[in-house]
Amino acid sequence: MVAIDGPSSSGKSTVGAEAARRLHYRFCDTGLLYRAVTWLALERGVAATDTQAVVPLAAEVHLLADAQGRLRRVEADGRDVTTEVCGAPVDRSVSAYSMVPELRAALVARQRDIAAAGGIIMAGRDIGTVILPDADLKIFLDASAEERARRRAAERGAAAPEAERILDELRRRDAIDSSREIAPLRAAQDAMILKTDGRTFGQTVTAVLRAIRKAEKRVAGGVRPSVGGKAAGRTGRPE
Repeated sequence: MVAIDGPSSSGKSTVGAEAARRLHYRFCDTGLLYRAVTWLALERGVAATDTQAVVPLAAEVHLLADAQGRLRRVEADGRDVTTEVCGAPVDRSVSAYSMVPELRAALVARQRDIAAAGGIIMAGRDIGTVILPDADLKIFLDASAEERARRRAAERGAAAPEAERILDELRRRDAIDSSREIAPLRAAQDAMILKTDGRTFGQTVTAVLRAIRKAEKRVAGGVRPSVGGKAAGRTGRPE
């Protein structure tokens, strides 16, 4: 199992998906689950503070795999909402819903169930610290808020005023995600921290592939880090 964490627009989902494609691993962007719940809640007018109404929505959202096993499509309310969950309204609201402890608990179980079959790269904000603390490899992708805003604005073809709004939103979300009491955004103690400022997409993918292949060799030799950083014997490639 490979855990890739990082702040919004750090490249963890695109880089993770490409690395998974090349290695024939499955891939899961866990942020899509929170985005799906957020989108569904906004559609139904359910506030993040209404815990009793929010938590059941977790059972109504689903991630669908493509031909390579990458869980990149989102189904909610009986239809494909992959495009909708990546829109600006969800961007503005997803942190508030992600802070609901009961919702996080419900989705933790979903994420661990997905990972249980092994052979997966899982991306998110708390994968290495909470979801898969015993992952064979933990990577924390990071970049400055300015660089991340530039990337997101380029993806959307946004003009200067919109780019400034994106930067403000990223800074606000960073502050929320890093300071929340439940599963705050942070690098695991044993994570490899990879700064992506100044790196091309290809260079970042290459660095991640190199780290995964090194981890595969280590695991094949029967040694892997476990919770707390101690070594444990194990054979076979990462699950």
